Amino acid sequence: MTLSKTQSSFYRRLYLAHLIEHGIASVPALVEATGMPRRTAQDTLKALEELDVRCEFRPTPGERHNSGRYAIVDWGPIDPSWVARHVDRIRVALGYPPLV
Repeated sequence: MTLSKTQSSFYRRLYLAHLIEHGIASVPALVEATGMPRRTAQDTLKALEELDVRCEFRPTPGERHNSGRYAIVDWGPIDPSWVARHVDRIRVALGYPPLV
């Protein structure tokens, strides 16, 4: 399956939101789970707002300012149950490795 740039961008956002929702919620963890470059992960997190998906960074109390986890606060118009049902197809289409 060959994805257009629009499809891959959309799927990448859905996949990262799904991972965050399931506890893979820091940039290093997302990079490890997907193999994507750090900058791509950061840009994709920021781009979630373009889909009206609210993702917030929650700093770890007492830690450095950039230590913490992301949380999906509102999925907006996206149905997270649809994403969960299709997550394997999305992952394969993006060429990401299986989660271990």
